[in-house]
Amino acid sequence: MKLAVPKETADGETRVAIVAGDVSRLVKAGLDVVVEKDAGAASGCSDSEYERRGAKIEPDVTALYRDAKIIVKVQAPRMHPVAGTHEVDLMPEQSALIAHLGALGGLQDAPLLEMLNHRTITAMSLDCVPRITRAQSMDVLSSMSTITGYKSVLIATEHLTRMMPMLMTAAGTVPAARVFVLGAGVAGLQAIATAKRLGAIVEAFDTRPAVKEQVESLGGRFVQLDLGQQDAEDKGGYAKALSEDQHAKEQELLAKHVKMADVVITTALVPGRQAPELVSKEMVRSMKPGSVIVDLAAERGGNCALTEPGQTVRRHDVIICGPLYIPALLPVNASQMFSRNISTLLHELIKEGELTLDTADEIVAGILITRDGQTVHEPTKQALAKEKEGVS
Repeated sequence: MKLAVPKETADGETRVAIVAGDVSRLVKAGLDVVVEKDAGAASGCSDSEYERRGAKIEPDVTALYRDAKIIVKVQAPRMHPVAGTHEVDLMPEQSALIAHLGALGGLQDAPLLEMLNHRTITAMSLDCVPRITRAQSMDVLSSMSTITGYKSVLIATEHLTRMMPMLMTAAGTVPAARVFVLGAGVAGLQAIATAKRLGAIVEAFDTRPAVKEQVESLGGRFVQLDLGQQDAEDKGGYAKALSEDQHAKEQELLAKHVKMADVVITTALVPGRQAPELVSKEMVRSMKPGSVIVDLAAERGGNCALTEPGQTVRRHDVIICGPLYIPALLPVNASQMFSRNISTLLHELIKEGELTLDTADEIVAGILITRDGQTVHEPTKQALAKEKEGVS
């Protein structure tokens, strides 16, 4: 059974879905691994290393996709800059696609779904892996969030006009920088840990009281607000959206801490929705000159009202960074983690050399988006229905 690993075509994407180190275990599972030429170059995986591990290198993208039973990618399919056609059109009918499709909360890309269903492609979205114990080693979101949280602090230090740690020198004492992290999920916790390692004074806010212990275990101070919620988490462990009254209380509290911070790192996302606005224009205006905001929710519009996705801008003498594809800035480790997640998932799905999709399995049911020419992912069907209602 042929497994195709194409080179990513998205601008700025340097990761590869399968690294050379994981090829051997896939070959042992009965897969013929075919990798596009130079697909892993930016991730530290040479073509010769892939071949040494048992993969075949294919320079022609059309030949790469031909007869492939499974295609694994990092990003969702898009127009191929060399082939001059959409990547879905290169995929054999009835093949299986495994990638980060952005379907958590519902995939709203109707044209992509139509193409996948037209070619009867079984599409699985890695961001929909359920957060259960058995699936932890397949959780791409957590893996990539770990890298994102770490890198966000380094991005902040690049733009910050002062040092992070407190220093006692012959020229006097340099006070530590203050870092305020909004959201204590995987990315937020890694940002807290990294900022503490650099010597900053770290505070963190989250609507979920349950994360207080985790924040404090990393040396951060938890900023808590009683919003009167009995359960602030959804089934996937993500923070639930707030009511207007709750959001107003949240904004009042955040304003005080944002004003004092040298660095603000925002990480708040709600599945299936635009990122909630946490840092208003007025908050930005209140910050000290030279302060930095790193908005990790930029891909979904941003948590800061002045964020420009993909850009670094200066507003009211505050530097606001809206980076996209942060894991692609550290492709070696990001690809290693991504690849291990996919490889583990494939070992779960392949039985006796065949792809076996048992929808009674919680993992399969969670990641399956399209099958047999139909959209089967319930959140996606609901998202499309709402979109049609809005148009009509």
